[in-house]
Amino acid sequence: MTTTTNMSIEILVNVLKSLPKNQGFGYIHKATKTLVSITDIEGACGPISIQRWDPSKGEIQKQAKIESISTQMLSRVANAITPQMPINIDRLLGASYNTRSALETLLCHTPQFYYCFPGRIENINGKPKTKRGHKHVIWIPDEPHALGILMEKKVTGLEISELPSKSVIYDALELPQALIKSGKIDSEEGRIHLRMQMAIYEIGRALFLNTYIAKNDQGAKYKGKFLSAQSNMVTSLNDVPLINIMDGAARAGSLIDAMWIGNKSIPAIFEVENSTGVTSGLNRMLSFKKHMPSLSDMRFIIVAPDDLRDKVFREVNRPEFKELHALYLSYSSVSELLGLCQERKLKGVQAAFIETFCEDLNS
Repeated sequence: MTTTTNMSIEILVNVLKSLPKNQGFGYIHKATKTLVSITDIEGACGPISIQRWDPSKGEIQKQAKIESISTQMLSRVANAITPQMPINIDRLLGASYNTRSALETLLCHTPQFYYCFPGRIENINGKPKTKRGHKHVIWIPDEPHALGILMEKKVTGLEISELPSKSVIYDALELPQALIKSGKIDSEEGRIHLRMQMAIYEIGRALFLNTYIAKNDQGAKYKGKFLSAQSNMVTSLNDVPLINIMDGAARAGSLIDAMWIGNKSIPAIFEVENSTGVTSGLNRMLSFKKHMPSLSDMRFIIVAPDDLRDKVFREVNRPEFKELHALYLSYSSVSELLGLCQERKLKGVQAAFIETFCEDLNS
């Protein structure tokens, strides 16, 4: 019987909890003499504390430093895993994490994970050639092997074409000078916040939607022009008939970070969080929803850094916010979606496409 279970960070961490703590495990590449062990796993979503040492150099576990496999890293890997489909963890994480090989090693010592070498398709002089591929990890929960050993899975006939990674371009931004001078906004945090807002705007434009940006951010410049001069930009919610007919709705939504607006719908409402609390954004969403009771198809989306996922999970599941059924969109997912929009001209794609990149954290 084939499983239909989807991977999640909770499942991934639970799989790793099956490994005994403080036991050294060898890397997949046999030339690597380093051992890695788990010393502690915090909660259902990590982080995971590990130690690494090389006995061939006289190193011992007792003296090895404690390192961390972060919740952010675990979340990125979990989101990329599909049953029976190989993933290249090095390629997935790039140079972002120096513990990626340790995570790969630990996973492959658990019963549900194997390592494999699918064929690699290369385009040589316009002709595809298949060569031996790079090392991948594959999740096969229906075929567990013994705990604590490495097992290779033969994947005959499976070939992977590894496209070169694409760059995502964020255009020039200028923060509202009045806010900077007043000290109400940190320039670096403000730039990141505005960058996400403009990414949401560009994605919305690719989906043929108009976008509203919070009124206190409209003094910013994007591509050398004020936001009011951008195409497909709504500068006042009072100009949206759908909202203006509802008493108090425009005022309630005026400080929402970003809002997609269609002809007869509001497909998505976004609150962007950096290091600040998530609660204020959820309160703004809740207030706006109560002023727009006739629109039941609005999506409420919290956009936050990957490492704030746990915080978003806790906040969206507070009793007072449950009715929003808010979704989580990580910064890395925003970049991925923006890159897709920059690379391809989307046609016939509806706003619901955003849900492909979101995570439902509602318990």
